[in-house]
Amino acid sequence: MKQFGDMGSFAAHLLTAAVAVQKAEHKLLAHVGKVVEKRAKAKIGEYQDAAPPFAGWAELADATKAERVKQGFPEDEPLLRTGDMRDSIGHTVQGNEVTIGSNNDKAVWQELGTETIPPRSFLGGAMAEELPKLKEILGEGVVAALVGKDVYQGKLEIE
Repeated sequence: MKQFGDMGSFAAHLLTAAVAVQKAEHKLLAHVGKVVEKRAKAKIGEYQDAAPPFAGWAELADATKAERVKQGFPEDEPLLRTGDMRDSIGHTVQGNEVTIGSNNDKAVWQELGTETIPPRSFLGGAMAEELPKLKEILGEGVVAALVGKDVYQGKLEIE
């Protein structure tokens, strides 16, 4: 355990630790973004069970299945046709926030549902499923920064 001879050296240590956490923050948030983005993309094309508070996905309507086949797509790959919506999922880090989402209007319709489409959450569901892992990444990363270790993929880097 680190010992401090006076309050000044303790204050200097806290300042160094705060700077280290701030430097690690961007790297940690980028890693969190990648984890959720990857999970969200993997959900497209497969029926999903509930990931509370998000409901499991309803089966595609018979009319939707028939239209998919008519257009040359497999009958039962929910939310997947050309892959454009899946490929539009991404993340950005600005300041102390990570944003994970899509700029595709259809993604909003599918995530939240409409009058005629039941919600099929792939972004919220991905976040809910990955939450324990995200807490671990952020917790270990902050601790690593506080104790003066480099952060690598959200883990303490062992020397």
